[in-house]
Amino acid sequence: MFKLRMAVLITALACSGTAVAQPVRNPDDKGAPPFKVLKEGENPPLDAYDNFVTGPKYVPAPERKKVEGVPEGKVEQFEIDSKETKLFNPGIARKVFGKVDPNNPKTLIVETHTIDYKRKIGVYVPAQYKEGTEAPFMVVHDGPGQAAGYRTILDNLIAQKRIPPIVLIAIQNGGGDAQGHERGKEYDNMNGDFAMYIEDEVLPRVEKHCKVKLTKDPDGRAAMGCSSGGSAALIMAWFRTDLYHRVLTTSGTFVNQAWPFDPKFPDGAWGFHETLIPKEPKKPIRLFIQVGDRDLLNPNVMRDDMHDWVEANHRMAKVLKEKGYEYQYLFCQGARHCDGNAQQQFLPHAIEWVWKGYAPKSGK
Repeated sequence: MFKLRMAVLITALACSGTAVAQPVRNPDDKGAPPFKVLKEGENPPLDAYDNFVTGPKYVPAPERKKVEGVPEGKVEQFEIDSKETKLFNPGIARKVFGKVDPNNPKTLIVETHTIDYKRKIGVYVPAQYKEGTEAPFMVVHDGPGQAAGYRTILDNLIAQKRIPPIVLIAIQNGGGDAQGHERGKEYDNMNGDFAMYIEDEVLPRVEKHCKVKLTKDPDGRAAMGCSSGGSAALIMAWFRTDLYHRVLTTSGTFVNQAWPFDPKFPDGAWGFHETLIPKEPKKPIRLFIQVGDRDLLNPNVMRDDMHDWVEANHRMAKVLKEKGYEYQYLFCQGARHCDGNAQQQFLPHAIEWVWKGYAPKSGK
């Protein structure tokens, strides 16, 4: 029952560039949290804080279809040149994957070089937005395509008053992936730097370019992402809880991928479930997390036992429940890393769940 079945498909691993067969995990494997099993096409209850299993068959959500008469939001796009910003200027890149530091097996020695880069920003503004008012918003990592890709979902959810009229800001990463690349520097490091980059460099440009006013209320701000974009979403809220209270992650990279090594957080994002969430006071963060049964397992050259995406998300669910967080955890059978087929079903629900309970501050 607890034996791993090897997947047939070969998955390219983001953190090493190698390709290995991914094991298939079962919801009753040793170490998994207790799950409630959903019926085919069913999503978890909106009022539940718990762990759920869905799949392996998925039913595309009705919110993905355009509905006649539903007001359509507008989508705009612009670009930020790294040379025109104060933060993350210049960027970094590597030519080859690093090697294990012989003095510290938890990290790599990576040679990097500086780069200039351009970052595209996609913005969805709902039809219901009233000029001059403060809008709640959701930041989405690895943009800008989600601004257009999620438009119909957002149009329908907003029209049905299931979420507030949110602005969606889809932000492109700075390039590459993992240790030694700009994307890894932005997404995987355990600090508030990227949250401040967005605050100082992105949001003012969104307000100017799209003629919107964005809320300063952290309860009206959400961060969302897949893979390292997912860990980045939680990192933003954890280190800048004064800025973000709502987080949505899919296949979150809650593993040891931070670089360069920071002795304050020696396990990278693995530290969330290892030490930070269990030992620190509960924070006002509402989280939706998801992983696939065929998600990444990458022992890689580090051999640190901190590169199993499924185990990391299982551990996240356990510590979130123990600390009494508002969370939902969805374990998707028949699903791979950042699986689009599974997201066809659950993503509208996840967006609605993340925004549940939001009420704008009086006078805003």
